[in-house]
Amino acid sequence: MRIAKFVLSAIAVLVIGVVIGVIGFVYWAPEKATSFAINAERNRSSLLRKEIDLPGGLHYVYLEGGKGETLMLLHGLGANKDSFTKVAHFLTPHYRVIVPDNIGSGESSHPLEADYAPPAQAERLRAFAHALGIARLHLGGNSMGGQIAMTYAARYPAEVASLWLLDPSGVWSAPKTELMKTIAKTGRNQLMPKSVDEFAQVLKLVMYNPPFIPWPMMQVLAQERIRNNALEEQISRLLESDRVEKRITGLPVPTLIVWGARDQVLSVESAEILHKLMPHSRVIAMPDTGHVPMMERPEQCVEDYLKFRAASL
Repeated sequence: MRIAKFVLSAIAVLVIGVVIGVIGFVYWAPEKATSFAINAERNRSSLLRKEIDLPGGLHYVYLEGGKGETLMLLHGLGANKDSFTKVAHFLTPHYRVIVPDNIGSGESSHPLEADYAPPAQAERLRAFAHALGIARLHLGGNSMGGQIAMTYAARYPAEVASLWLLDPSGVWSAPKTELMKTIAKTGRNQLMPKSVDEFAQVLKLVMYNPPFIPWPMMQVLAQERIRNNALEEQISRLLESDRVEKRITGLPVPTLIVWGARDQVLSVESAEILHKLMPHSRVIAMPDTGHVPMMERPEQCVEDYLKFRAASL
């Protein structure tokens, strides 16, 4: 009995020590702790960080994992390639998944004088795909990434086997959300944080139920975002002036449109507008989900996507 109590006490002390060590790591070395967490999620999803140089001096950093048909996923404005790591955990057993940092984001090139409008970004991504030896692929994208994906498919429909659109931007004929009305009225884009507190508020705007992030790690993530503010504000204006409706009307590419029913950024009514314009599309509205379904409900997203692929292709 005494031995059992001793063993339990020893285990308790060990657990407490580990917890204290983790807390200390997060608070005393937040950059390393954040990097460790990001790499752990990549490893869990069988993703490797890779990079490639394109003619003209562009440098792409991307994640890749899995085997099978190629599925390229494009992140939104203010995000980076790691916005797809959670969902990739459920995708890599089925497909070759490639997630680049778009030019102007993350670790990829940030040329100041470049054209960041969706057509120019689509052309760069096509060059990136060809540099990897990919002639035809499946495309997915969230927010800005969805807008770029639609542009890519509209320009090169024979090269895009399917589209997976997660709350894509570009459907500017849809009603404005309250957030977008406020931004238009005040001229202050609440999605462009200028402090750690504002970054925390951005998470509440884009996610219905944002995860807990320790404050030191929140500071690391916020600073990365704030550093790119000027360029992102420029890109945001280009996105708002780029309308996809005419571009994708009648597009024959099989398309799954997913929208978070609690999206505060872009109106869920955009989904039906796209559905009417794209003859081979279907729509899924995800309850209790915000602007980034692949981060909020990754397993359900993939379950729906696999059913779509099985039924459509």
